[in-house]
Amino acid sequence: MITKSLERILAEAVAIEDEAAKEAGALGFMTRAMVQATMPHRDPKVNEFRRRNGNYTLTMLAPSEIGLPYGVIPRLLLAWISTETVRTQERTLVLGDNLSGFMRQLDLVPTGGRWGTITRLRGQMQRLFSCMVTCSYDSGNRFALKNVNIASEVNLWWEPKAPDQAGLWESTLKLSEEFYREVIDYPIPVDMRALKALKKSPLALDVYIWLTYRMSYLKDVTVIPWLLLMEQFGADYGRERAFKEAFIEALRKVLTIYTGAKVEPTPQGLQLKPSRPHIAR
Repeated sequence: MITKSLERILAEAVAIEDEAAKEAGALGFMTRAMVQATMPHRDPKVNEFRRRNGNYTLTMLAPSEIGLPYGVIPRLLLAWISTETVRTQERTLVLGDNLSGFMRQLDLVPTGGRWGTITRLRGQMQRLFSCMVTCSYDSGNRFALKNVNIASEVNLWWEPKAPDQAGLWESTLKLSEEFYREVIDYPIPVDMRALKALKKSPLALDVYIWLTYRMSYLKDVTVIPWLLLMEQFGADYGRERAFKEAFIEALRKVLTIYTGAKVEPTPQGLQLKPSRPHIAR
């Protein structure tokens, strides 16, 4: 049975196949540090979060009164930030003078209330821009570490109760020098239409971005064990079986968009065969 969610993804997939991302003005980017290992899918209810991909470890530390970013919104924010940074080559990004305009760029419809998109966006922005990100590499013989704050300065002048109203000043975001260099030096190309089509699932977003990056350098057939994939993508899941089921469901959605990916789940893990990246680098 085809669900409404899958129908929407299929419709978007047809549009993506018909026109390349660059030609459609939908070429976007994501920072490499957040592709190799990813943020929480759900609220972890703790102030420290860690994910591992081989020798690489991503650690996020948040102020106790604010908490860690999680879910779809911070992923869409990072994609917008990375894309705008590559486009402008500037550390200071202009978010605009009204909230509705910025939310449209994220493909979010402004809704009010405690659980509305306006409240959730504001909360996730505060969480994302308040946390410290540590990227470390430990091979046993070699160790390297970098501490990164995404933003060094944030000025949001929007009026949440009047999202269409222009403020007296434009809202801006100034990236830290470390995060700016990470984005500029190692941008991972993505199709923004794919992100919008998959935005109901943070795991599907992660899998799509990772696959198009991994296929850009994959040379040989590779099988990644489920346990290693769980360490990279699924720290929210208590059992490997639950993660495997969720991953395969997310992968089904991703392959509807990224039809050229030669990927097959096996009992041992996920088999990858060299494929053309969804976005040519």
